[in-house]
Amino acid sequence: MKLEGAGLLARIYIGESDTFEGRPLYEAIVHRLRDRGLAGATVLRGIEGFGAKHHLHTTRILRLSGDLPILIEVVDAEERIRAVLPELDAMVAGGLITIEAVEVIAYRADRTADPD
Repeated sequence: MKLEGAGLLARIYIGESDTFEGRPLYEAIVHRLRDRGLAGATVLRGIEGFGAKHHLHTTRILRLSGDLPILIEVVDAEERIRAVLPELDAMVAGGLITIEAVEVIAYRADRTADPD
């Protein structure tokens, strides 16, 4: 897949304990993005945060949370990101989805690396 120049970055903010159809929501989203042929996605686990209900989620030992913040980032061409947004919106019951313009400088696979 060739990807360079103008694109979009979608960020999906959810909780670690969120689920979709019986599995972790972040896992379901990544698999959905892969199934739809998007360029790639990364899941980041936060150490502390709060959302719309202002409940603090943290890794600090005295307030250890089982629902840490999760951020999923995906970059692709605008039309590919916009095409999958309705599906993502339907999957995310509570959270935040944002998009912003980005410029892709390089997107390539290491040809010597294992494909999975």
